[in-house]
Amino acid sequence: MSVTELRIAIVGFGKIARDQHVGAIAATPGARLAAVASRNASLPDLPHFATIEDLLEKGPPIDAVSLCTPPQVRRAQAAAALAAGKHVMLEKPPGTGVAELDPLIAMAAEAKHTLFATWHSRCAPAVEPAREWLATRRIKSVHINWKEDVRVWHPGQAWIWEPGGLGVFDPGINALSILTRILPRPVFVTAAELAFPANCQAPIAANLTLTDIGGLPVSAEFDFRQTGPQSWDIVAETDQGQMTLSGGGRRMAVDGKAIAEAPDQEYRELYARFVKLAASGESDVDLAPLRLVADAFLLGKRTIVEPFVD
Repeated sequence: MSVTELRIAIVGFGKIARDQHVGAIAATPGARLAAVASRNASLPDLPHFATIEDLLEKGPPIDAVSLCTPPQVRRAQAAAALAAGKHVMLEKPPGTGVAELDPLIAMAAEAKHTLFATWHSRCAPAVEPAREWLATRRIKSVHINWKEDVRVWHPGQAWIWEPGGLGVFDPGINALSILTRILPRPVFVTAAELAFPANCQAPIAANLTLTDIGGLPVSAEFDFRQTGPQSWDIVAETDQGQMTLSGGGRRMAVDGKAIAEAPDQEYRELYARFVKLAASGESDVDLAPLRLVADAFLLGKRTIVEPFVD
């Protein structure tokens, strides 16, 4: 084993860990998957533990943990890992609230260990071209249309409907992570409408109104009830044409003409960044997308809609 290899344990082995994290770690130079901690799932030929506590106490030598558990339990798990001297990577959203991240940031800084709050959609291939294009134009308005079928993308994930699970903001925060990356100035929420199923503690749909200090009109529509084709689009009207990011940031077009498109390598880029951060003990925790979601809950007008049955 190379002395520079980052030995990573995945904690929480659900859909996102299986679909994205395992392959991304395998494809990242300088990273190796060394163990899994999960109550209900494991991988052949890898040490397996039911909890992060068992992993840290009895597991093989590791340098870092990647927390893919529901956000409601991540703060305590991250604190345990940092206290044990491990670097920590947080799936999005990084937590259930904004303030709970502050002690973790302080712990990581004091120990000179990495805390990395990831926003995978920012690594979509057309996001940086969009940011660069918008930087030299006058933006007139922005609209987000982010709608998907929760039964396809979150099957059986009851935690998403509980307090802290975010509901439709679990995918919606991906759009907000892109928005806060590509716009030249910070935005803030001015109004929100949240639709809560009668049997759930988190919204199934949301409409947001946002702006920046200059009064830029920004709107967002999020919905978990979309069937058929899925929508992950951001459209910016500018003085030099309409810029559209589609496919969750994988494609960029201006006035219908393709400008950028590439295969998805979002999680590979995240792990490459994690390896680099861990080598220096630096942290990367941008909470702007989570603050927007928190403000949507603070400002949101709530309506009750039909119960959700998975």
